[in-house]
Amino acid sequence: MADLEVDSTHQENLKLSKMKKKVLRKQIKAQRTLMRHEGIECISHTTQNLVVANGGLGNGVSRHQLLRLVEECGLVEALLMPPNKPYSFVKYGTTEEAKKAYDALNGKELILEDTSHTVILYVNFVRKVHWEDIMPTNLPLGLKVVDELVSPEEETMMLESISWTEDEVIQNAQKSLKHRRVKHFGYEFRYDNNNVDKDKPLPGGIPEICNMLLEKCLRQGYIKHKPDQLTVNQYEPGQGIPPHIDTHSAFEDEILSLSLGAEIVMDFKHPDGCTVAVMLPRRSLLVMAGESRYLWSHGITPRKFDIVQASEGQKVGTITADTGDLTLNKRGTRTSFTFRKVRRSPCNCTYPSVCDSQQDQQKERTPMFTGNETAAAKLEQEYVHKVYEEIAAHFSSTRHSPWPKIVEFLRALPEGSIVADVGCGNGKYLGINKGLHMVGCDRSKNLVDICGEKGCEAFVCDALSVPIRSSSCDACISVAVIHHFSTAERRLATLRELARLLRPGGKALIYVWAMEQEYNNQKSKYLKEKKAKKGKEQEIDTGVAQGPVSDQTPDNSTQDLTVSDGVLNDSEDKGFIAKQVVNSSLPVHTNRTSFHSQDLLVPWHLKGGTKKKEESITTLQLPAGSNKLQELSPVFHRYYHVFCEGELEAACKTLDGIRIQRSYYDQGNWCVVLERQ
Repeated sequence: MADLEVDSTHQENLKLSKMKKKVLRKQIKAQRTLMRHEGIECISHTTQNLVVANGGLGNGVSRHQLLRLVEECGLVEALLMPPNKPYSFVKYGTTEEAKKAYDALNGKELILEDTSHTVILYVNFVRKVHWEDIMPTNLPLGLKVVDELVSPEEETMMLESISWTEDEVIQNAQKSLKHRRVKHFGYEFRYDNNNVDKDKPLPGGIPEICNMLLEKCLRQGYIKHKPDQLTVNQYEPGQGIPPHIDTHSAFEDEILSLSLGAEIVMDFKHPDGCTVAVMLPRRSLLVMAGESRYLWSHGITPRKFDIVQASEGQKVGTITADTGDLTLNKRGTRTSFTFRKVRRSPCNCTYPSVCDSQQDQQKERTPMFTGNETAAAKLEQEYVHKVYEEIAAHFSSTRHSPWPKIVEFLRALPEGSIVADVGCGNGKYLGINKGLHMVGCDRSKNLVDICGEKGCEAFVCDALSVPIRSSSCDACISVAVIHHFSTAERRLATLRELARLLRPGGKALIYVWAMEQEYNNQKSKYLKEKKAKKGKEQEIDTGVAQGPVSDQTPDNSTQDLTVSDGVLNDSEDKGFIAKQVVNSSLPVHTNRTSFHSQDLLVPWHLKGGTKKKEESITTLQLPAGSNKLQELSPVFHRYYHVFCEGELEAACKTLDGIRIQRSYYDQGNWCVVLERQ
């Protein structure tokens, strides 16, 4: 009998030893994962601070549940839960308490609240828990949230006024509406074109109880105009709305959304990449007007839990990134009443880059290059490749100050990273971070030669076919390259080539010239410099070539973002001789002015030489009959396709295995940071 007891004890110890070894392996794996993906370094000696892997908001662990668990081991000074991350930080009052939690929680199975799922916690010591005072985020301009607009009794009456017994059959809407129920009043919203049929009002109009609510909003000054269209949507937990901007041509300025049945977090995003999460409490009214209505996209992420503020008094407005005050909130069934006023004339808002009315007008007068592959290659050879070979020396002399956000991207890369600068121009970014292994390539041999003179590694190639092994780069940059390709297919091919070079986890920074040189009520430096050039226009008229452009514009390659100095009207220019423009269907841009076409030719006024610095340009003379001969400088024309807002992002979203990490607007350029997954 004693032998059986000893054998049983041995088996128990053996089983326990195996479990401990398994936990230790998982714990070490968690250490490596945290370091590789988050840069969090775990240490072996005891401190007051712990990182709890699998114990984060991203795993579905709420602040209340985790706090209750870690408080069993001692006094918790801080519990930090970063949004959407699968880990949390705990700071105890003493190292003894932290050691107790380390022993007790490693390998602990935790059943998540409100679900049947389980997670296993793995705990490690860290040197320090980073605590930041987070300033409250401002609401987007023109946005307001009115709390408790209706009483609980009015909420019940409004919900009961909508009959869901017979779902409406809406043509062309099955894909858009498969995750929610919808009813229309006043006018039917058409999901095939995101607009309304203004000539066919629905019978019955808006329900009377809703009209009473709108009258109340008018009296209290929440809105200026009474809406005439209502869409009612019912969302089950886990359902969402794709990010979008309500069609400008369809509806007037103010858009109202009343949340009944449950609260929700709505996400707003500015074109520069700024995001704001806004809590919409139950029975609250959201009013979008001005910038928030016309410029910011809004949507609801499909998920069953929202990340919200844990503290009381934070139930309305923006959700801050305060990791010490975030938790999970289970969603309920929400019914939204969205009120809009149908627009009867084209929209003339101050946000043309996202306005379909103004873009349609622009398309009517905008010539576009629509040639085939052969014609596209011929156009680029004539108006990109040949031009940069001619202007290389002058071009390089105007490109020496790096663009700050590109420098920031390069300096943030880990030491030893392999980086390719595709379209490196004169190589001004190749030596920014001495800790990187950078190599450049460019279509222009003369610019690559200039890179060599600087001691930089560079070679000649086309951005459509870069002779670098797949998945071999930690990062790539493509600054002012893609806008020199003349078809959408060729521009997309260059993006695919960049993605091919990246290893999993690698990043690419891409800059292209923007159609919107006046954005968010601010002019780009490209337009601002026009005033500074006015005093030099007399020099243009007398045939004196101008000095270099401002180097505070983000260009560095043969595919360049800016143009030479001066305001040029080619039909009137008296001081330069322009090379003949063969493709007459493309307009010639007037420098330092807004764009009126996406596909165009941009003049470059050559100064001081052509291919090499030591070569002088050929002396040109005025036509016979002029009063005197005059030495002139030639004008070259470069092809550009300037990108409209969202165009670069849309192209990037078609790439397999790539996600957009960030997108923004930078002084007249659209920019994205891609990550290969």
